[in-house]
Amino acid sequence: MRAPRDQHFLVDQSAIDRIAGFVPVTGRRVLEIGPGQGVLTRALLDQGATVIAVEIDSQLVAALQTLFSREIEDGRLILIHDDAVRCPLPEFDIVVANLPYSASSPITFRLLEIGFEVAVLMYQWEFARKMMTPAGTPDTSRLSVMVQTYAKVKPLLELPPDAFSPPPEVWSMVVKITPMNPPIPILDQKIYADLVRSLFSYRRKTVRNCLKGAKGIFGGEKIDQLISSLDEETLSVRPENLPLLRFAELANRLAGEQTD
Repeated sequence: MRAPRDQHFLVDQSAIDRIAGFVPVTGRRVLEIGPGQGVLTRALLDQGATVIAVEIDSQLVAALQTLFSREIEDGRLILIHDDAVRCPLPEFDIVVANLPYSASSPITFRLLEIGFEVAVLMYQWEFARKMMTPAGTPDTSRLSVMVQTYAKVKPLLELPPDAFSPPPEVWSMVVKITPMNPPIPILDQKIYADLVRSLFSYRRKTVRNCLKGAKGIFGGEKIDQLISSLDEETLSVRPENLPLLRFAELANRLAGEQTD
């Protein structure tokens, strides 16, 4: 079967079995995004999971409906033909998936917003590395700040291109994501997300200039008040130099409460 969009089908059976077994799934409702040809779906079903599989490609959905007709009839597999970035999702406990590379970021942000017990997800190697980059270092990004605010990320498995058909041009990495509470309470999660996005939209500028560029989002008066409340050391560095706690402190000030 031809790979639609940027889908690369995992064909390494050893890797498939390991991914399905990294966390206990027996008796759990497992969300799988991008089931493709159903090899991971089969492994999860064999482990005793009830699988909620979301697939956007109509040809793959038709093939999956035929392949898993009995499991769908028995209610062990719920197959949803839709875009996992936007569609309503039934309740689930765990996420196990080989994510479409091009949708990795929006799907990850959405999952963190919805909430889950634990996730085992496959990404491009470079994307996974960025997720784990500590705040306050040169490679810090919006992705690493947002993910590490709400979750702990642990590398599990690296896979070469020949583990897939067709092979991608890059290595892949499977990680375990475990949600956790933010390091300090965040008063408004939307303000927090908007602030982090704004700061990393101008990553070569200082925090002061990044904040000035965000007046259209938060309003000039609120930004001016925030800038006047901050010390020169904070204002003169670039966003990637800020420790993780500092992002929450800045967002909380915008939300109307001092945290110092």
